[in-house]
Amino acid sequence: MVGCCLAWALGQVAIKVALLDGLPPLLQAGLRNLVAGFLLRGWAAWRCVPLFGRDGALRGGLLAGTLFAGEFACSFLSQLYAPASRVTVFIYLAPFFVALTMPWVARTERLAAPQWLGLALAFGGVAWAFSEGFTQPDAAPQQWLGDLLGLAAALLWAGTMLAIRGTRLAAAGPEKTLAYQLAVSGGALALAGWLAGERWPAAATSLALASFAFQAVIVAFASFLVWFWLVARYHSTRLMSFTLLTPLAALVFGVVLLDEPLTLQLAAAAAGVAV
Repeated sequence: MVGCCLAWALGQVAIKVALLDGLPPLLQAGLRNLVAGFLLRGWAAWRCVPLFGRDGALRGGLLAGTLFAGEFACSFLSQLYAPASRVTVFIYLAPFFVALTMPWVARTERLAAPQWLGLALAFGGVAWAFSEGFTQPDAAPQQWLGDLLGLAAALLWAGTMLAIRGTRLAAAGPEKTLAYQLAVSGGALALAGWLAGERWPAAATSLALASFAFQAVIVAFASFLVWFWLVARYHSTRLMSFTLLTPLAALVFGVVLLDEPLTLQLAAAAAGVAV
């Protein structure tokens, strides 16, 4: 799970690099997931894992894939209206939403009081690390819309977890669970990007293409496959609490790879998440 968080954090850096080099957000996310879907199809064929058998998971898969697509759309669009640091705090309310609602789906996934305290401490560290997003002047008059989209992304992320746990998708293998996510979200996001007027640049730089390849192969294919394998075997509430490592790791990678400043605030926040 820590490895997944590190991959997702590097993925955030790769997304930022690709956006700066001209790859449009929704189209980038959609094509990334579609490429990962083709890789998954090859992996499943090599491992002799059936992806198309009738097992009653279709409704759950379509629901989870739609929620997955909505989460990505909201998280990308939110950054058009509010600073990324501000939006991140709203998105990472998702572990709380999962902890609050998952016991209604799986009663064994209740958190004990010390775990709630740890979750609150970790989120407090993340919120403090990104607090400059709240102290800076508004990025735009519609910043409230960015906040709302960030909150919607958190709810959709939590909803995806509930859909996986509460439907027959819970009994499907990680390959099939991921296949639904990638196929539905990839197609929906690519179509949304095209309808929004996004177009792939005619001459993308090698750095942008490398960033896109990292997202498709390492993040959307490999790390998501590991993630759904973990979801099938461990408590979702505990796994979601680990995701709070991701934004802080992204800040650290920003320091190392993008020459962003390292502050005492970041170090203290990382300590809160570690505790």
